[in-house]
Amino acid sequence: MIMTLPTVTEATRRIREGTLSPVEILESCLARIRAVESTLRAWVHLDEAGARTVARERAQEAEAGRFRGPLHGIPVGIKDIFHIAGMPTTAGAGPFAHEAPTEDSTAAQRLRVAGAVILGKTATTEFAHRDPAETRNPWNREHTPGGSSSGSALALGTQTAGSVLRPAAYCGIVGVKPTHGLVPTAGVIPLAWSLDHVGCLARSVADVTLGLGVLAGRELRATAAPPAIGVPVAWVERAEPEVAEHVRQVAAQFAKAGARVEETTLPPSVGRIDDAGRNVMRVEAAAYHTERFGSDLSHHRAGIAELIRSGLALPAVEYVRANRARLQFRAETAPLFERYQVLLTPVAPAPAPKGLASTGDPSFCAPWSFIGVPAIALPSGIAGSGLPLGVQLIAGAHRDEDLLGAAAWCEGVLGFTAAPTV
Repeated sequence: MIMTLPTVTEATRRIREGTLSPVEILESCLARIRAVESTLRAWVHLDEAGARTVARERAQEAEAGRFRGPLHGIPVGIKDIFHIAGMPTTAGAGPFAHEAPTEDSTAAQRLRVAGAVILGKTATTEFAHRDPAETRNPWNREHTPGGSSSGSALALGTQTAGSVLRPAAYCGIVGVKPTHGLVPTAGVIPLAWSLDHVGCLARSVADVTLGLGVLAGRELRATAAPPAIGVPVAWVERAEPEVAEHVRQVAAQFAKAGARVEETTLPPSVGRIDDAGRNVMRVEAAAYHTERFGSDLSHHRAGIAELIRSGLALPAVEYVRANRARLQFRAETAPLFERYQVLLTPVAPAPAPKGLASTGDPSFCAPWSFIGVPAIALPSGIAGSGLPLGVQLIAGAHRDEDLLGAAAWCEGVLGFTAAPTV
């Protein structure tokens, strides 16, 4: 079955024109969920009755010419670490961690104010770390969709290392992670406060620009124009040969279309950023989990439990050194973002891995999450295995609109239209 639902931007236009009802698009989404959910297992809580009630209200308002905001009548899914009043929050964990929130997270509240119809909660790895959910890749059910935002196609997700961009690339959609702090994390179960970003996944750059603007509380503009692109060649070559060659081909495609594309080099401090970021993650995860659950980790799955234990064992001086290393890498990459509007790299070293034991390698996304700069994943091709490939664009801190504008232009050049067959 080829994807037939309209994009968010198309649906919002048609709702305002009166040629599409919020009830119609909701029922189309629910029909698709019924058709594929038993196979893909993307949802952990689906509020069909509540969504239908809200969709009818939005339809009546639209008929009367009243529109709440830019997402009026649009169904959305929200990762199951965001609190939503009246829906359980499980964080992908066992009953010991389940909550019944009575208030919305800031992000969910902003979606409601913008007129969105919240469908329910999408799957996540346990506490947004690496212990996988049951969700499967829509391109091949034998492969992971990535994580931790494992059920979030056209949805709200979070990224601490690579949890928005990697699933987007593995599933052939667009995923954006803004500058750290652009979207509030109030009401989101943290993995690491200093590193957690709220982002969104959708089918186009226009869609994520619209969604991210709602989440940020202000309109974001993506002016498409040929950007200056830096390609850190030695960094790209760390990927598997097929992926590295694909990035080279994409760079050449952008240059031919009019972008200024140059080879460049990342500073030596990139060699320390992964350990630094992970040490911050360890300590901050340990601080949150021991405050909330105490010292008993017997109910936690292996991956998150090991993260917490390693954080408890890490000396305070190492946490300080890790944050200094993050600041150093951010300062040393700043000149690159003065010279180039974006850097171009792989999203992941390989297409989605086979099996569900791992959510894949976040090493190409993590450095940029660890210093809080914005990044976006664009679908860009199909691997020999038939799985989608993606490229990552990264911009300087607080240059989210520059990133989105470059991404809009690059998306037009790439012209990716393939879709999974489920």
